[in-house]
Amino acid sequence: MAFGWIDEQAELRRRAGLVRTLRPRAADTPLLDLASNDYLGLARHPEVTEGAAAAARTWGAGATGSRLVTGTTELHAELERELAAFCGFEAALVLSSGYAANLAAVTALAPYGSRIVSDAGNHASLIDGCRLARGATHVAAHGDPDAVRKAFQEHDGPALAVSDTVFSVDGDAAPLAELAAVCRERGAGLVLDDAHGLGVLGDGGRGAPHAAGLAGADDVVVTVTLSKSLGSQGGAVLGPARVIGHLVNTARTFIFDTGLAPAAAGAALAALGLLRREPGRAARAGAVARELHGRLTAAGLEAVRPDAAVVSVRAPSPEQAVRWAADCRAAGLAVGCFRPPSVPDGVSRLRLTARADLSGAEIERAVRVVGETRP
Repeated sequence: MAFGWIDEQAELRRRAGLVRTLRPRAADTPLLDLASNDYLGLARHPEVTEGAAAAARTWGAGATGSRLVTGTTELHAELERELAAFCGFEAALVLSSGYAANLAAVTALAPYGSRIVSDAGNHASLIDGCRLARGATHVAAHGDPDAVRKAFQEHDGPALAVSDTVFSVDGDAAPLAELAAVCRERGAGLVLDDAHGLGVLGDGGRGAPHAAGLAGADDVVVTVTLSKSLGSQGGAVLGPARVIGHLVNTARTFIFDTGLAPAAAGAALAALGLLRREPGRAARAGAVARELHGRLTAAGLEAVRPDAAVVSVRAPSPEQAVRWAADCRAAGLAVGCFRPPSVPDGVSRLRLTARADLSGAEIERAVRVVGETRP
């Protein structure tokens, strides 16, 4: 029977407690949201939503085509200029998602004969970029620059290191300065996914590469998403102008994909403007994360110390993680639930998002619910 193997796979997932389901949310949900990636609380900010609405009224609902045909508007060009200037890079290229941005950067910068060294904790989009690239991939131990150095020594051709700046599972930061030093010893490029750093780390939220002194370097390329701190949707690649020009001509997820919707571009531009005017939002998100961590550990929970805005709380098993998240929801708190295969170490977790707009009372409520519902 066609697709008969799907039933076998579904049964295996059920037995392992790994079934995933879609849960549509209402626009006016009463849940306290610590599950989304809205780090700065901008997704519903009036200036951001008006930026989206104004762009849709001016440019229409969709981009109407790929970026190289009709999908590039003056709005896209403005967003690229603003992103590059804010983060400290020479140029930027906007794509339809952060996932597409990672696929574009890795596949276009790792030609046949090259070696890609990828951190074991990298996001799925970087992993898929490595799989699709023509270079050969070596997976290095998590957060270990010496492992990257060794992998480079075993290869003579072009080389590229690939890493998240802040890892999405535990919220720990990569050793960026050390990684860059290793790459420069070898003459290798460095691609950094700053999805969880933009808006939270660096001067006024300019990102982890900016904080590490790597912004604008001619051997560093950074990808970002517009769907987290900026409260919109889409992604971008930042780097030297010659690298961005290369992506325009070779990156398949840019060339053959429809351009980012004008509304998303308008929302991201408005969010960038807000962040420029209110740089304290970035520091507040980090402060909330540290407060959540401190309160959770004081309550006897095993929480990983956050380097940005992700707070990870260990769960005993996949099944108990699912039940824990469901009990939190029943008590009015939405939290993330990470289980295999989303977690490379096999340890299931709850993931809490520290938002800059959380009040002290909301932080206290979140910690109380997580503690009272623990398995």
